[in-house]
Order: sequence, then structure tokens, then C-alpha cells
Amino acid sequence: MLRHGSDRCPKSSSVWPRFRNDPIIRVGLIGPSPAATHALKGLKFISKTDGGAGWAAVERRFDDLTPSTNGFLPRSLFCECIGMNKESKEFAGELFDALVRRRNITGDSINKAQLKEFWDQISDQSFDSRLQTFFDMVDKDEDGRITEEEVREIISLSASANKLSNIQKQADEYAALIMEELDPENHGYIMIENLEMLLLQAPNHSTRGESRNLSQMLSQKLKPTMENNPLRRWYGELKYLLQDNWQRVWVMALWIGVMLGLFAYKFVEYRNRDDAYEVMGHCVCMAKGAAETLKLNMALILLPVCRNTITWLRNKTRLGVAVPFDDNLNFHKVIAVAIAIGVGIHAIYHLACDFPRLLDENPEKYENLMEQYFGEQPSSYWHFVKGVEGVTGIIMVVLMAIAFTLASPWLRRSKLNNLPKPLKKLTGFNAFWYSHHLFVIVYSLLIVHSIKLYLTHKWYKKTTWMYLAVPITLYAGERLIRAFRSSIKPVKILKVAVYPGNVLALHMSKPQGFKYKSGQYMFVNCAAVSPFEWHPFSITSAPGDDHLSVHIRTLGDWTRQLKTVFSEVCQPPPTGKSGLLRADCLQGENNPNFPKVLIDGPYGAPAQDYKKYEVVLLVGLGIGATPMISIVKDIVNNMKAMEEEENALENGNGTAATNSSPITPKRKSGSGSGNNFTTRRAYFYWVTREQGSFDWFKGVMNEAAELDQEGVIEMHNYCTSVYEEGDARSALITMLQSLNHAKNGVDIVSGTRVKSHFAKPNWRNVYKRIALSHTNSRVGVFYCGAPALTKELRQLASDFSHKTSTKFDFHKENF
Repeated sequence: MLRHGSDRCPKSSSVWPRFRNDPIIRVGLIGPSPAATHALKGLKFISKTDGGAGWAAVERRFDDLTPSTNGFLPRSLFCECIGMNKESKEFAGELFDALVRRRNITGDSINKAQLKEFWDQISDQSFDSRLQTFFDMVDKDEDGRITEEEVREIISLSASANKLSNIQKQADEYAALIMEELDPENHGYIMIENLEMLLLQAPNHSTRGESRNLSQMLSQKLKPTMENNPLRRWYGELKYLLQDNWQRVWVMALWIGVMLGLFAYKFVEYRNRDDAYEVMGHCVCMAKGAAETLKLNMALILLPVCRNTITWLRNKTRLGVAVPFDDNLNFHKVIAVAIAIGVGIHAIYHLACDFPRLLDENPEKYENLMEQYFGEQPSSYWHFVKGVEGVTGIIMVVLMAIAFTLASPWLRRSKLNNLPKPLKKLTGFNAFWYSHHLFVIVYSLLIVHSIKLYLTHKWYKKTTWMYLAVPITLYAGERLIRAFRSSIKPVKILKVAVYPGNVLALHMSKPQGFKYKSGQYMFVNCAAVSPFEWHPFSITSAPGDDHLSVHIRTLGDWTRQLKTVFSEVCQPPPTGKSGLLRADCLQGENNPNFPKVLIDGPYGAPAQDYKKYEVVLLVGLGIGATPMISIVKDIVNNMKAMEEEENALENGNGTAATNSSPITPKRKSGSGSGNNFTTRRAYFYWVTREQGSFDWFKGVMNEAAELDQEGVIEMHNYCTSVYEEGDARSALITMLQSLNHAKNGVDIVSGTRVKSHFAKPNWRNVYKRIALSHTNSRVGVFYCGAPALTKELRQLASDFSHKTSTKFDFHKENF
């Protein structure tokens, strides 16, 4: 992969004439040159199969699809029969027509023998055969020449197959570009040799010479090996686990140790009580032991969501070295599970063991030992249930069960699609948010429950309030700070933009004293949607910007309604604006049409620690690019500041600063805003399904590409809707991309100066290339996006850290 700086090709006048004058390279007539080798990988009509192995599956599908058509396969089913997906149906239809024309077959149906002949051609490994098939698709009138209209049609077809709506709308413009470059004499057509000329240009390789040898050595080293000795294998796995997770391990070990200690302490205490143990035995010991762990966990569960406190500890102390603040919400969830287990043990041993024993106990023995705690011996089980202890306990269990259930990822993220309509109202973020606030009732009942404690009368023995006092005070203070801070630091909406992909961008004024770091997030509230709900969003502006911005994708009911209320005050896009589905609204500061927005923050996040590393790998999936964009902006702003500082030094002293780079220039302590800027290389990978997504941060991409002359930021855009390189469905898009980038310096997919890649990145190769480029370095890997990729990126970071001299520290955004 190449840096975006390398992707900035020279103008076409200096590039394409060389291509035109080169001799035609025929794969079948010359040796295996790099160009020919590359060509053999291109123009594949069938992916991941070959002619022999793939035909058996095609034949089965033919037999399944043709019982009602007397053994003939219609054109409409050709796509499904050869294994292409539904999105490629139109492309497959054109392929079918080309194969039919070549063989002078009439009608729109073929038999199995003809299908076998078709299959042999489209699965042929010869590049000449593939090129001829592709040419036949374009040359519909079979005159051996491709006209501009035929080029336009195949561009539109390829854009449709790859879900590139912007290219489809500009098919006329791009067809003219291809004709301009490949038909310099204005004959009005191009020949098959012209297409071949483009396809056979050998790609640049990122590793050559010594680097290639190192790459091969590294690949060999990274091959998985199996230790024969099971003890050594287990020891190695344990060692790597502790190395990668030592912060989590010691925190979890301490927490579990404290719980076990409290449980044992309470268990022994009641084991030594002659009265209670004599009647209820180990049941009361188990119930009281579980209750003591519940006191601890009901206190601890509030601490991970005290975001102001965690942000202060992260920013102002060095505790982050030993405490995994990034896992605060994960720890919150783990504590919730421990509470559920503790509640289960406590309730079961009381309800199923202690109470039945009290009912069945000898009256004389009960009177001597238990009457002082429970009063007269009850005659029915209902006596215990209807008491204050029973009622408060049951209500708490019910409320916690509701909150716990609605917080599950299946309901919170509305993953259960088959629910009846009435039950669907119990899914989504709203249900989670409101149900979680039942904790106010739960804690109130917990205090009452603890005051009416069984078997304890002395106030200093009723310790629940001691556990809860500090956490509740801290959490209540945080909520007051949020309300106070958001009210005294109002923001004014400066700009609203609605982008393709259902993304709303809000640009707002920055309150005085609002200091934040790139990668941090803040909560947003809009009373026009809901006066009570606050939602977290990564800040996409950089600390050096004079405004705040967030980009919000509509993924739930609240964000959908927020986009609706802001869209209503925006003007529609100007007519003829290249089909860009966008609405901008730049108004005066006090525009009454804008809904009122409150913010709370900033809050600490893993990505804010990027400055700890000289080399960083930033990965964003879809809207997950937001914290990474802030980091890219911050790096750009630092480069600007350094450039301005160096210009000032040059103008003031008459000589330029020597032996300094835009990354780490020599300067006096405290001079310039980039004084603490240590990042010397950043790799940014943005992966998205939709072409329109690149509009979200087009300005940032172009600015970074323009200013980054030293190659500090290496940017890679991946559009997964486009078929991988070498696929016939994306071949023309690849050619067009190179042409347009060479002539205009703009990528046709992203609309930026950064060249886009197709399909998904090979993450192992990404890590491998960074490991080769930065030996004996520590690389910070920061990821924000869907959980599906987390496991792969974390595992690769671990593998390369253990088997190479480059150490990768993986961090995932976690709101």
C-alpha cells in the first residue's frame, strides 16, 4: 500500500503519452514480466473458484433452476447459476449477452452444454481470454471498436454493480475522460489494445530488495507453531495473556479477592453465632455472605460511570499506567453480573432455606433463640414475604431484573427483529436509558432494606450505608455538575449539515474554558427531541479549532428524531450540485429556528492517549472514524503551528532552522502550540460501505493531503461496496480511478486527494508493513467501530507484539 503522497500522480500529459508509446505487451507472447503476472490476477469474472472445482456447483444450481424450463437456463437466472450475488445481476446479464453474441446464439436461454462452454471461458486463467470477454461486453455492436457511448454504458454498469451512485451520475464525464486519454487522434473509438495498455501496467510494490527479504522472514516467523509439550504450551499462553492484560488481571484479582474475603468474613461470623446457626445452619451463613458482597458491588458499580472523576484521574494523574480506565464500562457490566449472582444466592438461601426452617423449628427452641429477632413464630410463609424486608427485597429484584434485561445488547441495540410490535417498544436505547434510572428507586429501597436487617439490631452493625455513602455522593455530585455545567455554558449552533448515509454534522460555538483532547467525547442533549436524554458522541473538531463539531449517524429513535428536527431548518441542496445529497445551513448566531442544544463534557476516551506514541495506527469503521478525524485534524494543526513557527524563526533570524523536521523541530521549551507533539507517523484506515460516507470528512482529508509534505499521515480509504482489485466488475472503476487521479489529482470514489482502495483491508498485511517500517518501536493501535473487527485487530496486535520487535498496544473506543 502506498502513502497518499505517493498516490498523487503527475498530470496526464506527462504520464499517459508514455503509456501510448509503449509497445503492446501480450501475455501469451512474452515471458512472465511483472506486468503480465499482475494481469493474470486481473479481470476475474469468478471469484474464489476455478473452472474445475467450480463447475460442479454451477451444474447443481443449473439442475435446481431448470426443472420448469425443459433444461434451458434463461438469462434472468444466469447470475444466480454462476454464483454471482444479486447486486451483480445486471452485470451478469451483460456478460451473458456478450457470450451469446460471440457464439451467434439466438434467444435468451441456453442449455447445459452451452453453459459449460460459457463457464470454461469466464473461468479461463488466460488473461487474453478474459480481456476478450470484457471487450465483448463493451463492444455491443461487434465491430471491434468501442465508442464513447459504449464506454459510458459500461461505466454506468460497473458503477451500479459496485454501488457507486456518484460515478453512475457522472458516467458521461468519465466516458469523455477515457476517450480523451485513449483516443488522442479523435478517431471516435478505441481498440482492445488501448484497454490492454491500461490493464498491464505493473503496480508499484511497497516492499522491495532488502525489505522484501525482511517481509519474507517476518512471514515465516509469524506462521503459527504448535508446542508439543502441553505444559510449555499452557505456560506460553498464560505468559502472553498476563503480558497483554496485566492491568485487567490485577484489578480483577483484587476485586475477586476482596469479595471472597468479605464473603468468608460474614460466613464465619454467622457460623459462630449460636442462635442463628443453631436454627438456620449454613443457609444463613451463605445468605449473609452473599449480602456482604452485594453491599460492596452496589457501591462499586457507580464508580465506573463517574465519568468526570475518571477523566480527571486519566488526565491529571499517572494512575492510567496501572489502572485500565478504558475498561470502565466493561467493569461496570462485570459488576452487574456479580450483583445478579449475589442476589440469586442471597434470595434463594433466604426464601428456600432460612424461612422454611424458621417455620418448621421447634416452638420452644424458636422462642429461646429467634423470637427476639422475628417476633412470635409465624404460622405461614406469607409472614416473611409481606414484611418490609420481603417487600423491599422483591421490588429491588424485579427492578434490577428489568434494568439488567433491557441493557442486554440484543435489546439495547434492537437486534431482535421478530418481536411483536408491542414488545418492540421495550427495545432500543430509550428503553435502556429510562430503565437504568430505576436505580434511584433501587438504592432508596436498599437503604430501607438494610435498616430493617434480619438478625441485627445495633446501628453500627448495619453497614450498608457505610459502603454506599461515598459512591452515591460522588455520583450525585457528577449529575449536579452535568446540569450546572451545561446550563452555564450554553452553545450556539453555527452550522448544520446533513450528509449521505444519514449523518448529521453539528458545528457549534466552543464555550469559554472548554478544553479537550483529540479522541475525547461529550454528551449532547436536545430538548426538542427529549429533555432528559443525553447521548455520547466523539468530538470531531480538533482542540485548536475555534468551534466544536460532532457527526451523528441515525442508528436509533433519538438520533433519527434529532436529524429530523435539524433537517427541517436546513435548506435543500442547490440544484445541479453533482447529485450531492447534502443540506447546509449557515446562519447567524441567534437564529431562533435552530433547536436548543446542551453539551456536557469533555470525557476521557482511549484515543486521547495517541500522543503517548510516536507511531499510531488509527482504524475507523463507518461513523467510527469520528475520533480518528479529530486526531488527524490535531496533527494537521500541529504541523501548521510548527510551519508558522519555523517561518517566524526564519524571518526573525534571517536563517532557517537546521536539522529540524516538521515533526520534531528544535525549539525552546514552551514555545509553540506543538511543543508536546511527538507523533512522527500516523496510519489512518477508514473502512466504509457507502461511497457517500467520504463526503463527511472530505475537507479534512484534502487539507491533510495538502499540508503533509513529509508523509506524517498515511491515509487509506476503503470502500467495501466495490469488488476487490482484479474482479472484472471493478476493473473499469480501477482504470478510471487511475486516469482521473493522474489528470485531476482527485479520487473518483472518495472525491478527495486520497486514493481509495477496494473491498476490505488485509489487516495482517497492514500490521506486517508497520512492523517492518518501525522495528523496535511501540505502536498505538486505536479502533472505533463495530465489535466484529475488535477480536481480529486485538489478536493481530498480540501476535505481532510477541513475535516481532515491534510492540502494538491495542485500544478500543468504549462509550
